[in-house]
Amino acid sequence: MNRDRTGAPREPGSQWYDSEAGPLVRPYAMTGGRTSSGPTGVHLDLIALVTLGLGAPGDDPGLGPEHRALLELCRTETLSLAELAAGADLPVGVVRVLLGDLLELGCVTVSRPVQPAQLPDGDLLREVIEGLRAL
Repeated sequence: MNRDRTGAPREPGSQWYDSEAGPLVRPYAMTGGRTSSGPTGVHLDLIALVTLGLGAPGDDPGLGPEHRALLELCRTETLSLAELAAGADLPVGVVRVLLGDLLELGCVTVSRPVQPAQLPDGDLLREVIEGLRAL
C-alpha cells in the first residue's frame, strides 16, 4: 500500500492532493501559463456577471476540468466572477483566464451590473412612490 509523507495510507487518485500543501496542480498549469483572459476585449472585474451561453458544449475535448466546473456553477444561476472563484475554489486570476476561454467558445456571456451613475435619481423614485400612494 502506498503511504504519504506522514505514513498515512494514500488513497487511489489522491496523488494530486497533499493534505498539508493542498492541490498539487498549480495555477499556471490550469491556465497553460497564460495570465491574461485572451483577446476577447471584455474586462473581467470581480463584479462581472457570468451567465451560461447558448453554445455551452459540455463535452468539448479542449475544456479542462476547471472549465467544466465553472460551467456547472453557471448552469443554475448568474454569478459574479468573485462568486465563481469562491465556488470553484480557484484564484481570481485563474478564473479570469478560464472565463476568457469560455467566452471565446461562446459557452458563457459576461455582462456588467448597472453602474451607480446610471441608476435613477433618489428624488425621482420618491416622487414616483408618492404618486403611486396618491392613487
